[in-house]
This record gives sequence, structure tokens and C-alpha cells, in this order.
Amino acid sequence: MITTNDKLVEVLNDLIEINNDRVVGYEKAADETKSVDIDLQAIFHKMADESRKYKSELVEEVTRLGGEPSTGTTNSGKLYRVWMDAKAIFTGKDRQAILENCEFGEDAAQKAYKLALASDAEIPADTRQLITDQQASLKNSHDIIKKYRDAHKASNN
Repeated sequence: MITTNDKLVEVLNDLIEINNDRVVGYEKAADETKSVDIDLQAIFHKMADESRKYKSELVEEVTRLGGEPSTGTTNSGKLYRVWMDAKAIFTGKDRQAILENCEFGEDAAQKAYKLALASDAEIPADTRQLITDQQASLKNSHDIIKKYRDAHKASNN
């Protein structure tokens, strides 16, 4: 029988995995960003650190609930990185492509948080607030990436 805590642990572990995806994705983006894109490297490192913090908060919550925190990444995250690698072969690793890939990843993170909040797991108020706060912050990160992408696109037209 699945208990209330088991359902919640599963939801929180999904969020841990999407944050693991973000860390890997932004580290990869920082590595692929040419040294002339110092502004992007700083942003990518900040966003990876942001997800490390969120993961830590979520791990703490899972542990408090008596669950086993996830250490992996999502299957969709793995597919996303494979897709990103394949796309890089064709499009090169230019600023626009990297920003578009990051925005794709941010969209996936937003979707994961929406699904978590809409799940049928019983989520106590303090845990729901944690998830909502993280989602809001991640939305800001999404908007920053989108702003950079749009600005780069406009400057090249």
C-alpha cells in the first residue's frame, strides 16, 4: 500500500531529479559557452548553484519524511541532454543555440513544478510553500534566459 508520505516523497524526488538535470545542463552550457560569453557563463553558474540549493532543500524534506532522496536525473532530462548533444552537431555551439537549449530546459523545469503542485499527493502547507517558492524563482531564471535569447536574436537581425 502506498502511504501519503510515499506519494509526497515520489513528487519531491521528481523535483530533485529536475534540479539535477538543471545542474548538469547549466554546467554543460557553461562549458560550451565561448570564453567571450563571460556574461552567460556567470549566469549559467548561478543557475546551477540555484538548483544545488533547491535540491538540498528537497533532499532535506524527503529525509524528514523518512524517504530515500533520489540521486539521479529524470529520463526526460537524459533524453534532453542527448537531444542537446545531437543538435549541437548540426547547429554548432553558438550563443543562440545554447540559450534556446537552456530555455527548453527551463520550460521542462516549470512543467515539473506545475505537475508536482497538481499531483494527488497530500502536500502539507510548508512543503507546498517550499515548492511554490522554488517554482517562482525558477520562473525568474526562465525569464532571464528568454530575455538574453531575445536580445541576442534582435542584435543579430
